[in-house]
Amino acid sequence: MELIVFDLDGTLLNRQATISDYTSETLKLLSQREIAYTVATGRTLHGARAILEGHCFPLPQAYKNGVMIWHPQQQKFSSSTTLTAAELENVVQACLRQGATPFVFTLDEDDNSTVYHPVLQTKADLELVRVLGLDGHVRMRALDELPADAAVTHINSIGAANAIQAVVHGVEEEAHLVAYSGLAREGAAWHWLDVHHSDASKGGAVKTLKELLGLERVICFGDSDNDLSMFEAADEAYAPANANAAIKAAATAVIGHHDEEGIARFLRERFALDES
Repeated sequence: MELIVFDLDGTLLNRQATISDYTSETLKLLSQREIAYTVATGRTLHGARAILEGHCFPLPQAYKNGVMIWHPQQQKFSSSTTLTAAELENVVQACLRQGATPFVFTLDEDDNSTVYHPVLQTKADLELVRVLGLDGHVRMRALDELPADAAVTHINSIGAANAIQAVVHGVEEEAHLVAYSGLAREGAAWHWLDVHHSDASKGGAVKTLKELLGLERVICFGDSDNDLSMFEAADEAYAPANANAAIKAAATAVIGHHDEEGIARFLRERFALDES
């Protein structure tokens, strides 16, 4: 039995960050054939929930680049990689020195997430709240309310490119942390930041999902650097035409563009889904 694992942005989703009708119908065909599929994304659950709703994703899903596994049937998270108090303090201070607002994500005793942050000051902060799906969906608290023993899963921020890069360089000195950054929105000067434990990755999440579901092989799809570990863990790995050069070089093959439903078209051919 095989497990198909999708990255979302730039892969399964089109440029409007939605699942097209054609792709949705393809997912239904996979489900009807009892072909298992799920997602491994850099998004939070709350940033992906509305996108996935109605498209039949009943299996465990990996969020924040493998930091957290969401179990839909039990309605709970699990995570085995959290930041120490010292690591948290260093990242928060690095953000604040650069004028970037740190959003600190924690895993609570009830297996839900609370986000702690200082006072929001910029339009970029409000944009991050919107993109992450935090407005109205997640418990948000002031940073000074963060418990000393909180289980911190990851830290997000958004800001000017030079400020975010300065934070990334600072995080590189932390042996057990990894930082990703990139353009937050086309036409905007903002860059996003994602910091988490180095043991957390999409590759690790794929191995966990494979074991949880008792499946033998993994076929994955991705377009960015945070997908490289997933490509290494998979038996087959495919990059859409819009993927970056490193991902294309690591892929089993390069397939159609994400905005031309390349993944869905590949799956229909790969599994003969159009055949009655």
